[in-house]
Amino acid sequence: MFIQTETTPNPATLKFLPGEIVLDNGTADFPSTDTAAKSPLARRIFAVGGVTGVFLGRDFVTVTKADDQPWDHLKPSILGAIMEHYQSGAPAIEGTAENAGHASHDGPDGEIVTQIKELLDTRVRPAVAQDGGDITFHGFDRGVVYLHMQGACAGCPSSTLTLKMGIENLLRHYIPEVVEVRPVA
Repeated sequence: MFIQTETTPNPATLKFLPGEIVLDNGTADFPSTDTAAKSPLARRIFAVGGVTGVFLGRDFVTVTKADDQPWDHLKPSILGAIMEHYQSGAPAIEGTAENAGHASHDGPDGEIVTQIKELLDTRVRPAVAQDGGDITFHGFDRGVVYLHMQGACAGCPSSTLTLKMGIENLLRHYIPEVVEVRPVA
């Protein structure tokens, strides 16, 4: 098995491409060891130490490290953990995966929210996945779109610029009711 790695815009995050399907559909975000109970793959990566987040996509694993940990020391151990996982035959997630998609929205702005989600799915999420992350709809209130950033996007130094200059401009261009875009934790 040959696992490729790619850098991301977030210097604390690397994208690992095992050359196999990681998740059949959706994504899974594990921002801490405590959240990784359902994922043998994420648990194995967290066991390396110095890892602060694991994000699973369709064909990639994004790993975020602690600031005081050098990639030179962590990367070989993470590669080993991913390889061991695939050799074990265990699933990436036990049971049914909770599809990390958009939050539902009930209310008078249903048509606007549908347009927002469609633009996110067709224009934003594919580009962000290239960088090892995901951005999902969290809410819409009085012209403000709230988005949840995951994987390489969470904590990325350029994420504010991506939100304001990229996503906000895109949504405002196509949907006049959108006034601002804000991240949520």
